[in-house]
Amino acid sequence: MIQAKKITKVYGDQHAVDQLSLDIPQGQFFGLLGPNGSGKTTSIHMLATLIRPTSGSITINGLDVQSHPQQVRRDIGLVFQESALDRMLSIEENLYFCAGLYGINKDAITARMNALLDLFELQSKKRAPVGSLSGGMRRAVDIIRGVLHSPKVLFLDEPTVGLDLPSRRKIWRFIRQLIDDHKLTVVLTTHYLEEAAPCDNVAFIKLGKLVSEGSPEELLKELGKTIVEVDGPNVDDYIKKLNLKTEDYMLDGRTLLIRVHEPQHDQVVQIQTTLRDSVDVISVRKSNLNDVFIWLSSKDQGIS
Repeated sequence: MIQAKKITKVYGDQHAVDQLSLDIPQGQFFGLLGPNGSGKTTSIHMLATLIRPTSGSITINGLDVQSHPQQVRRDIGLVFQESALDRMLSIEENLYFCAGLYGINKDAITARMNALLDLFELQSKKRAPVGSLSGGMRRAVDIIRGVLHSPKVLFLDEPTVGLDLPSRRKIWRFIRQLIDDHKLTVVLTTHYLEEAAPCDNVAFIKLGKLVSEGSPEELLKELGKTIVEVDGPNVDDYIKKLNLKTEDYMLDGRTLLIRVHEPQHDQVVQIQTTLRDSVDVISVRKSNLNDVFIWLSSKDQGIS
């Protein structure tokens, strides 16, 4: 559904995106992850026809994005970081206006609009001005707006930032239903790494370059299934005592994070025994995508 081949975006002497290649099949839930300034939003904007790559090529549903931007736009929906709704208009008026931009008349879109409003429990609010809605409700309407025209691809750029947990969960139930029912291809950027855990595939980028890609399960296995956290005043001393290799630990403030591969029991016991008398706290937990994110953000190389 989406093929990007060595796409690059240069502003002056800065490479915002540097030879990024992606291959995303139909119906996949794909996460594009990385620290601030890594090129996530620039990548989304190139994929969604908003800016032209300096070099490289992109096709969506078999159409070249640069040669056929208007046709591509009929196949995609986009939810921006900032709301694209008119706060003075009602929900209903915003959605009818959006349908008009796609050349869809009011009668043809009314049934779909009402079905989507029902799904988000917003039917009773459809004549309310958008400015009177809560943040979660406005974000839900942004997403309805993005899928109103039944796109084949939906781009979500930080869709739940600032929302409370119930609102975020409701939005993700809706997205999952769209993927399952309509084989919608979804590309997500997010700062909430737990939201990327259900993705079929994720790619981490750093300084515009792809540094790691795979399913969340594959990346966690590569990192190590267990993280040992060590808190204490003499981190450098702990590293020497444990004879740790650079690739097997990182520092998060005064906390030493140690990744443990299988078999893990003996190594964890060794760490606990060696540092038993010299640290404040030793805790053991399962690794998660936040750990992968931190590891890739702090290391010059990958996590292998």
